[in-house]
Amino acid sequence: MTTSDNNGRIAIEVEELWKVFSNGDSGEQGEGSEEEIVAVQDVSLQVKDGEVFVVMGLSGSGKSTLIRCLLRLIEPTSGRIWINNEEVTGLNREELTQFRRERAAMVFQHYGLLPHRNVLDNISFGLKLQGVGREERTRRSLEMVERVGLSGFESYFPAQLSGGMQQRVGIARALANDPPILLMDEPFSGLDPLIRREMQDELLALQEQVNKTIFFVTHDLDEAMRLGDRMAVMKDGGVVQMGTYEEVVENPANEYVAKFVENGR
Repeated sequence: MTTSDNNGRIAIEVEELWKVFSNGDSGEQGEGSEEEIVAVQDVSLQVKDGEVFVVMGLSGSGKSTLIRCLLRLIEPTSGRIWINNEEVTGLNREELTQFRRERAAMVFQHYGLLPHRNVLDNISFGLKLQGVGREERTRRSLEMVERVGLSGFESYFPAQLSGGMQQRVGIARALANDPPILLMDEPFSGLDPLIRREMQDELLALQEQVNKTIFFVTHDLDEAMRLGDRMAVMKDGGVVQMGTYEEVVENPANEYVAKFVENGR
């Protein structure tokens, strides 16, 4: 189970995690022998309470599959996951649904907003699922609107917002539930460079205020450098190196990592 170390409490622990997709999992029509794709292989890691932990890798490295396994949006093939001392891999369906609503929140690359709901209603949607009353939902949602810099846009619909503003709504919705864990799957990769930089700054400023444990997936080394307290580099479904940005850049574990970080030297 999740333990503590000399540097503080462990918020997320992954132990010997595997995810193997077969033809049936991917929906492909196959004839003859079944093909299996190993998306995550034997990953073990720990994320400390309150840190920003970044997972980097090229396309197909397994990083997005890994983050989805944490909430069992993709079911792991084997292995165990703990989040704040709760074994996620041991939860039944009802328990898992409740866990997702209260204990962790996910921010996706493509926002995941409800197009027929305005900004305020999108932000409050998770609170509604939790059974929070309308008055309290509105109060907390308005607080998040102000926190992410969207005051004045409460009645706007997603189609009326820029990509950066839509992503702010997604972050506000995640924060409204006040979860201790925030999972972010390449949330800024679809934005132009200027807006992306602004959103990184916003996230850093928000982290100063809310001090969440953030598990952040990216393929961008500069983004990892700016945001991460520590990072893990993935290749072919496995973690090939973990450490601070300086440790990874100055002492790459192998040629793959060296090539991946060479522009950051």
